[in-house]
Amino acid sequence: MTVLVTGATGNVGSNVVDQLVKRGADVRALVRDPAKASFPAGVDVVRGDLLDVDSLRDAMKGVSTLFLLNAVVADEFTQALIALNVAREAGIDRIVYLSVIHSDIYVNVPHFAGKFGVERMIEQMGMGATILRPAYYMDNEITILDAITGYGIYPMPIGDKGLAMIDARDIGEIAAIELVRREQSPTPLPLTRINLVGPDTLTGASAAAIWSDSLGREIAYPGEDTAGFEQNMRQFMPGWMAYDMRLMAERFVSDGMLPEAGDVDRLTTLLGRPLRSYRDYVAQIAG
Repeated sequence: MTVLVTGATGNVGSNVVDQLVKRGADVRALVRDPAKASFPAGVDVVRGDLLDVDSLRDAMKGVSTLFLLNAVVADEFTQALIALNVAREAGIDRIVYLSVIHSDIYVNVPHFAGKFGVERMIEQMGMGATILRPAYYMDNEITILDAITGYGIYPMPIGDKGLAMIDARDIGEIAAIELVRREQSPTPLPLTRINLVGPDTLTGASAAAIWSDSLGREIAYPGEDTAGFEQNMRQFMPGWMAYDMRLMAERFVSDGMLPEAGDVDRLTTLLGRPLRSYRDYVAQIAG
């Protein structure tokens, strides 16, 4: 049978595809433009969109297991619910859904609240799924690299409670492990939730200190100006999304993104190796 990967060309989705191929799975990748897609040999690339019901129905024919990833877009919630309903219609009862850590706590943050709504559908409809709840992605640091190296500041207002940042490569590998586990099970497995965290809990000050060490010069953490952060984000994204990011940053400051007891050990056991560290990631992108 076949594993369908949505969001297959993105940072996490492409890692999921690669890891599934390494594990010998039959993979189908759902993409908007197959001409722009580049996957390992043997991956079945299909054109589709999560709001195009007909394309979803075609993509899900012969599929046994679904990896559902929705980008942060205005209609993310609708996309996810449509995809899950079409999956139920197609008889797919093995699902891995990429949610977010603390989706039930950051209830005023639109893309967190939407993901929690999807989790509720999965649970109340009795769908067999692994719900992956990743913390903040280390990979987001790519977007602030110029500010760090050019202006000597760490500009993300992440506060002092701490974020257990995780590398997208680890997310992709864990997702693939769970997809294969569900795919190979003789019967559908019950619902489970897994927090995806990194081995370190970073504050604004500690992240800046790691950058200082890596670059060999002082990188400052200017604090939590979330209003200024929103205005900066407006240069790169729509106003609604910049406001969403500001609301998320405010919850970073008030609540943090802290792992639960046993999370790191669980993931280390699942991977059979240590999680990738923030310090190593910074060294990689800082060159």
